[in-house]
Amino acid sequence: MSENPADRAAPMPDLYSLYQEAVQDPELEVQFIDRVFRKARGWSPRRMHEDFCGTAALACAWVRSLPDRAAVAVDIDAAPLRWGMAHNVAALEPGQRERLRLEQGDACGHDSGPVDVVVALNFSFNALRSRERLLAWLRRTRRQLEPEGMLVLDVLGGPSCHAVGEDPPEVRDGFTYHWETLAFDPINHRARCAIHFHLDDGRELRRAFVYEWRLWTLPELKDALHEAGFGHATVWWEGVDPETGEGDGRYVARSSADPVECFVCYLVARP
Repeated sequence: MSENPADRAAPMPDLYSLYQEAVQDPELEVQFIDRVFRKARGWSPRRMHEDFCGTAALACAWVRSLPDRAAVAVDIDAAPLRWGMAHNVAALEPGQRERLRLEQGDACGHDSGPVDVVVALNFSFNALRSRERLLAWLRRTRRQLEPEGMLVLDVLGGPSCHAVGEDPPEVRDGFTYHWETLAFDPINHRARCAIHFHLDDGRELRRAFVYEWRLWTLPELKDALHEAGFGHATVWWEGVDPETGEGDGRYVARSSADPVECFVCYLVARP
């Protein structure tokens, strides 16, 4: 009997592993948080709370970065937490694992404070689709921060984010990553987005991850932060490489910026 070629096919890559390689660089994120905190406060933060943590890749990088750093990582979805425990947390040294806690729960009602930094990256807070939910989360965040604490968000925006369609693919090792806006409503800023992976061997993972978001704008977020009790909110805007015209990965504090089709920036708030 001849062998079926499908029987020889490589196993399908793990979705969370693909996601981390495609969109996350937790070591760089830790460096940014540390740089901005030290610039504002003059010392390096030690205790971090990561909301909407997914696989807790950032929290793991945090406890690896310094021997006295501790983190609590929270997500409402048990599946990425289980994967993170089995892969990211398991890869830590025993002493590092002791300084990290993963918990399943609703970010709006979960409090692990007091902490130096609360972080919500990968645009995850856009899952809070009403202003009431957003404010509830920001007020909880404000309560759990130390007096010199800091909240760090990343924000996605620009006109191209409102256009239905697929962004140009981004090449990674062994696959390409595709981001697609499936739907967008300009009246309520509700968006439905998806991540696709195309493997180099020709196989596809369509809609590997799907997101139902409200795309919060920077003015909306700054107003909500003020209402929630934060006294300072600063946008950190990415510079542009003069040769390529692309983002250079260097973020500086800005009060205004030139219009662009799409941007990813940081929003940093302090009490």
